[in-house]
Amino acid sequence: MDVERVLLAAPRGFCAGVEMAIKALSWMVRAFPPPVYCYHEIVHNQRVVERFRALGVIFVDDIADVPAGSPIMLSAHGSAPEVVAAARRSGGYVVDAVCPLVTKVHHEVKKRAGQGYRILYVGHEGHEEAVGTMAVAPEAIDLVETPADVAALPPIEQPVALLAQTTLSHRDWAGVLEAARERFPQLWQPGRSDLCFATTNRQAALGAIAPRCDAMVVIGSANSSNTKALAKLAADAGCPRVFRINGAEDLPDDLRGVVGVTAGASAPEDLVEAVIARLAPRTGVEEITVTDEDEYFPPPRQLRELVATLDAFATFGAGGSLAERPDAADRERAASDVLTSLAASAG
Repeated sequence: MDVERVLLAAPRGFCAGVEMAIKALSWMVRAFPPPVYCYHEIVHNQRVVERFRALGVIFVDDIADVPAGSPIMLSAHGSAPEVVAAARRSGGYVVDAVCPLVTKVHHEVKKRAGQGYRILYVGHEGHEEAVGTMAVAPEAIDLVETPADVAALPPIEQPVALLAQTTLSHRDWAGVLEAARERFPQLWQPGRSDLCFATTNRQAALGAIAPRCDAMVVIGSANSSNTKALAKLAADAGCPRVFRINGAEDLPDDLRGVVGVTAGASAPEDLVEAVIARLAPRTGVEEITVTDEDEYFPPPRQLRELVATLDAFATFGAGGSLAERPDAADRERAASDVLTSLAASAG
């Protein structure tokens, strides 16, 4: 490998919703003895899921697989209403770590369906976010992925609304939007785009560096929609070689020249650091920033209160001052650091 320089995209990696979900599950691990259960993968990243498994978290695809009374976390991608209800009936402590941006789409689906709209939902078949969103009003919603899907819809007499999976790329969204507007001139859309600001920012950052690179490395798991969108965008931008990898060990040995690096919204920063270390660029790393992100989604309120109470008891039991107990919320502490320190303490 003979890498001259690394161009590092910013923003990259964890978004606000993933930060919230990882901190929430980390607190669940602190608050309850193992096992803690999580409905679906907490986020779409293989390494993050493996770390939580090592801490005693059990990921399930059916709430019926969770023993009665066990603590349950619901994933960041959002869950169907019947799944949330089943989890609460189980008798355990339930935390819904759904991203607030997904919650916004769920609310809009419910509202528009109640007003008599037929909803076109732009999303990927089988993606957990799409499955959960469509379950909010299954009788009033159609999944469309391409302009051809819009053309294939049967005649619709009622008003039509268009909503979207938050992790789509703008390119995927734009083609379907154009087709829907052409077929349904009175199409309703939300005043603010459903597409996640973090997804949009990561795509913009990648777009700023991809044309300058001899190769582009996108860090993230194969089941991550936004990661796959980044890899596709790099190829569409004309980058001659594009690699979607889980970690540094997946890097090819023949990379040369200028290499771009970014990470999907579910990939922790330590994976980025390991990739750069292996690339070992001769003239260093240049970070290209297109925007700064300062959004913060706090973990669910009842979990913050639970952890604060446990910390108070622990501090009091150790003879410390309750006023000086550590702040469990700690907005300034990155989720990557929280997860790493939790794993270290467990080991």
